[in-house]
Amino acid sequence: MGSKEEHHDIVIVGGGICGLATALALHRKGINSLVLEKFDTLRASGAAIGVYINGWHALDQLGVGMELRRKAIPLTEIRDTWLHKNKMQVTSCRKEALRCLKRSDLIETLAKNLPVGSIRFGCQIVAVELDPLSSFPILYANDGATIKAKVLIGCDGSNSVIAKSLELQAPKVCPISAVRGFTSYSYGHSFDSHFIRLRGDGVAFGRLPIDEKLVHWFVGRLCPQDSIVQKDPELIKKVTLEMLKEFPPEVIEMVEHCDSSSLSLTHIRYRAPWHMFFANFWQGTMTVAGDALHVMGPFLGQGGSAGLEDAIVLARCIAQEMPMGPEGATSDREMVKRIGIALSKYVKERRLRIIRLSTQSYLTGSVITASSWVRKLICLAMLIVFLRCGSLSHSNYDCGSL
Repeated sequence: MGSKEEHHDIVIVGGGICGLATALALHRKGINSLVLEKFDTLRASGAAIGVYINGWHALDQLGVGMELRRKAIPLTEIRDTWLHKNKMQVTSCRKEALRCLKRSDLIETLAKNLPVGSIRFGCQIVAVELDPLSSFPILYANDGATIKAKVLIGCDGSNSVIAKSLELQAPKVCPISAVRGFTSYSYGHSFDSHFIRLRGDGVAFGRLPIDEKLVHWFVGRLCPQDSIVQKDPELIKKVTLEMLKEFPPEVIEMVEHCDSSSLSLTHIRYRAPWHMFFANFWQGTMTVAGDALHVMGPFLGQGGSAGLEDAIVLARCIAQEMPMGPEGATSDREMVKRIGIALSKYVKERRLRIIRLSTQSYLTGSVITASSWVRKLICLAMLIVFLRCGSLSHSNYDCGSL
């Protein structure tokens, strides 16, 4: 039996936060799209995501901000404690509107606001090429389908097939691994509405309450880049507890009583900020967004929100240039030209923003991981420049209206 051939106006590869947000943003502008997700169901790995005011601006534009605010309590302070130095630093985050959302709540809310049939599950794109006649992208799926798209948006994460087609530099691996999980308290927890970060010897622990009964936590530690990433939840828990021996009893108890099914262990990946200055993030009618564009370390808590910003800006630019309805019918050549203008505007608007976030995240990670004191001091000096306006100034950004 021959392969199936399909034609779609806009195809989005990847059904994560950015992919679904981009589809919803286009839907709000009256533009249909098809999301191709390689997994058989909605994916919500990573347990939870911190969202600052810039992310809430984007979610409000998508029309889901109020609904999602009801699912997470506002956090008022960030408290950093250095265990061996008996030192604590408190930063207010009231005006930055920080909340911690379950990824599943965010993903499911985005998905349910899309038209029926907008997401195709179990469809993995294995190759992409440009049609020599029309210059539109042609996608080849693992099920034998051939999909022709007028616009192709890669939201397929750090190992993006679309980014490879654009010949972007592959993300680098940071020598830090991160464990994330949930702990639920049936009768409620007694924690304040604070984001707590405890720093030990090569290990850091973070805790963010999501609501009155559920807490998200994470553990980061220095590790060899080629160390094995465990998938078994019980092994992850065992390794995590060994890392936390020097931490307070309430921390160890939280991990001991966590929901094992929520546990994940990953290596931190990032796209080097110097690659972003001149990288070609679009070609013809093809571009990338979210982690496929700017995967970064979790040090600022902005990876997910930056993807939401991408979705708003990209949908706005496409809507300004893409002809709508029968009266907007145009030749393939004219369509390629218009979409090229839209994608050029999108990349131009996003480039400086993601360079700033990626550079600050890279410098923060380098201060933690640098083995050379010279390099550590240089990165720290450069980081101070970013912190002149406050440690949370990265959240002081509005991606604008749809």
